[in-house]
Amino acid sequence: MISQSQIPPDTDAAKAAAEQEEEFINLLQLSDIEFRGETIYFIVVDRFFNGDPGNDEGPDPSLYDPERRDWGKYWGGDLEGIIAKLDYLQKLGVTAIWVTPLFEQIEAMSWEAAPIHGYWTRDFKRINARWVSGPEEVRLFERNDTTFDRLIKALHERGMKLILDVVCNHSSPDAAGIKGQLFDDGKLIADFNDDKDFWYHHYGEVSDWNDEWQVQNCELAGLATFNENNIHYRNYIKGAIKLWLDKGVDALRVDTVKHMPIWFWQEFNSDIQAHKPDVFVFGEWIYSHPLSERSVEFANFSGMSMLDFGLCIAIRQALAQADPSGFHLIEDVFREDWRYRGATELVTFIDNHDMPRFQSLGADDETLRLAVDLIMLSRGIPCLYYGTEQYLHDDTDGGNDPYNRPMMALWDERTPLFRDLHRLSAVRRRNPAVKWGGQWTRYINPDIYAFVRKYRDARCFVALNRSIETVLVEDVLTELPDGTHRCVLSGEDYTIKAGRLEKLELAPRQVVVLSVTGKPVRGRQVARIQLNGIRTRPGEIVAIVGDCPELGNWDRDQAVALEYINENTWLGEVAIKQSADKIISYKYVVLREQGQPIYENRTSRRRFAPNGTIAKWRDIWEE
Repeated sequence: MISQSQIPPDTDAAKAAAEQEEEFINLLQLSDIEFRGETIYFIVVDRFFNGDPGNDEGPDPSLYDPERRDWGKYWGGDLEGIIAKLDYLQKLGVTAIWVTPLFEQIEAMSWEAAPIHGYWTRDFKRINARWVSGPEEVRLFERNDTTFDRLIKALHERGMKLILDVVCNHSSPDAAGIKGQLFDDGKLIADFNDDKDFWYHHYGEVSDWNDEWQVQNCELAGLATFNENNIHYRNYIKGAIKLWLDKGVDALRVDTVKHMPIWFWQEFNSDIQAHKPDVFVFGEWIYSHPLSERSVEFANFSGMSMLDFGLCIAIRQALAQADPSGFHLIEDVFREDWRYRGATELVTFIDNHDMPRFQSLGADDETLRLAVDLIMLSRGIPCLYYGTEQYLHDDTDGGNDPYNRPMMALWDERTPLFRDLHRLSAVRRRNPAVKWGGQWTRYINPDIYAFVRKYRDARCFVALNRSIETVLVEDVLTELPDGTHRCVLSGEDYTIKAGRLEKLELAPRQVVVLSVTGKPVRGRQVARIQLNGIRTRPGEIVAIVGDCPELGNWDRDQAVALEYINENTWLGEVAIKQSADKIISYKYVVLREQGQPIYENRTSRRRFAPNGTIAKWRDIWEE
């Protein structure tokens, strides 16, 4: 590689060659951030904590209710309030905060509600005045000392991340005759009612939800729907989001993704990830399910991950609603993981701002604890809705919107759920089996669910009892090393012999967690390698072989075997020592007990292995 010190100062050709090589190397090392060890906490900003009373009234004081009785108006939460509670969140075990959209909103009521949720954007390049301190901070990208900047700094100092909620599908509904007025840092650039440049679709509301064309082109609940065919709109929305990423945003949650065609998301994600390679992106395809072909296609080909609605609904039905099928409903969803190229990166949850809270379905505190512990330990990236650890819920009107968005009131660090989250978040961060590993059921009936997570020599055995009776399960395979293991939650000791628990007694609503972290892979550079899109047979092993000592120097007998995660995912880690700071060529090969190995039908792949980093290589098998 050419270093800048080797280039003669006035040699244009040498400079151009160096820039071309640097661009090529940057392309080879593109990698999104590793998010599978995170614990996400989703905050509706207005309903979390009021840290700055000076911004409560905002531009239009009539939209603010200081008594907090009108559920459709602002109640005073802001970014200063989040900063004030970061120590609390860190103790809870939160490592990433997802906040509702921060963009400047319309200052008006529609359907007897103000946009306290943040999804009626007026200007994507300005921040809502109610979230920051003073109107001078609204022009966020003109300064580096705003409340938002302080939030980013405070998060990153704690090793925490910020997830920004992004709305690409629509702007605002009709409010007093004004609809879909869009601004670019204060300059009007589009108006639904005077749409000379076709920034919006004008097909009316969706009338047939089974018609894909309508879902992607017609209006959702009267919201002005952007015309993704307009290149000016696409450049505007991508340019605005890049400004937020440059401010320090670590990840994006993208709203209403099913309402725009997949080609738009492929372009959006390619541009966003080229701008900031280490960004994690996940979308909201409402009521997605592994048996829904369109939502699975989105998860596999859009360039982003997705919220796991299929698992959410199964958990709500099995636990909160006490369905007789119980844990079998949850197992049915996990059994379909092979359909996804990245099931371990789906974002899991049990409730959110668009559905009644878990306890509004009738679940007691212990059942809520079971559900939260389950998503903390099973595959995927867990996301907790604000206040869950304090059993926050309001059951008015069945807990439906807006009553699923009460004001956060308690900050008790001694609740059983707070303690569980604190401990289980540490397990997620430290145990590779919980972050990346496969998941195997070891015992199941409607009331009992026992499974093991495995990756290399790391293990995590989990058992849950949803019943109100003590249950004895005999001879359970845990795959843990023999000896005594202490439960992460209760401190109780369990003896393992030949990888098995001879007798497992589970008290009512008990959760048992036995964790073995194993030894990490270490090197000057570690390549975390994920291969998808290959269906292997029993006895077959997928390996990686390449042109460096770490990958066997093309000798398939020295190839590095990957770990089976599910029927569509193999994962492994390679310590790069001698070949750090070099470009590596490699291919994947299927090794069989009998018969010839099967190589990919393609030329070798190439990656740059930068020194002193952990890189994530994602590949799709090619026949």
